[in-house]
Amino acid sequence: MYVRHRGTLVEVDAPAKVNLFLEILSRRADGFHELETLMAPVGLYDRVSLAANSTKTLSLSCRWAHGVEGYRTRHGAVGGGIWEAVPAPEDNLALRSLALLQRRAGVETGADVRLVKRIPASAGLGGASSDAAAVLVAANLAWGLGWSRRQLAEVAAELGSDVPFFLHGGPCLCRGRGERIEPVEGVKPLNLVIARPPAGLATAAVYRACSPAEQPRHAGPILAAARDGDVVQLGRLLFNRLQNAAERLSPWIGRLQDAFGRLNCLGHQMSGSGTSYVGLCRHASHARAIAARLRATGVGAVFVVTT
Repeated sequence: MYVRHRGTLVEVDAPAKVNLFLEILSRRADGFHELETLMAPVGLYDRVSLAANSTKTLSLSCRWAHGVEGYRTRHGAVGGGIWEAVPAPEDNLALRSLALLQRRAGVETGADVRLVKRIPASAGLGGASSDAAAVLVAANLAWGLGWSRRQLAEVAAELGSDVPFFLHGGPCLCRGRGERIEPVEGVKPLNLVIARPPAGLATAAVYRACSPAEQPRHAGPILAAARDGDVVQLGRLLFNRLQNAAERLSPWIGRLQDAFGRLNCLGHQMSGSGTSYVGLCRHASHARAIAARLRATGVGAVFVVTT
């Protein structure tokens, strides 16, 4: 997350994330799932611009970035399937995030938010959660609250399981329903290719279709590989328990698995609850070459990123 603060205006670049490991341990009494996941922010960003105002009103305008709008226009239904219509302001998690912080802090001033999106929705990339976290960070600065990350994280946990993760600046091991966070230090940047097909999946539907593991895997081995900088071993240890469930719900998961399997990736899997699919590469030029081959197959939008 990159933050720029100029007077009453705060701009935040809010990153997407990928899951390098995701195991479902059990179903909880509250309806959520107990999980263990290794997540990392990646260099694909939405931009949040927030300015404090002299009233108590809150407003949000949201649009796709100009390049995205051009893609949607050129590619018709395919483009619209990758970058879906943005939600109405009252349905946007970013505005709910702002309103919740205003209530918790007892703030008498308001804010106007402009959100320019590049991260596809319904993709397992955490775009809405990242935007919500960015709004918390921006409003904390614009309103002069001086809240700590721990205080913001308490609000973030009320908004969604992934939102607290985005308040940290790097890879994290997340447990519980995602709110118990352990930053992972000493991990070198990874070169990745992400493909988002022309259809998404609802997170709740994927979790409903997934049964907890009878013999769960644990993140220790992949953490060790990440800390050792052993990308070959890390590629072998990529894992996502949700992938089989998502494959039953969307034919795109199997298609992407086949497409990545024909390429020379170190490892590949679905991110989060899908439908985005991630390939681990040796270096940046390797990632660019794989991305070019994927784009030629028409699998959807393809991004080259680093963690």
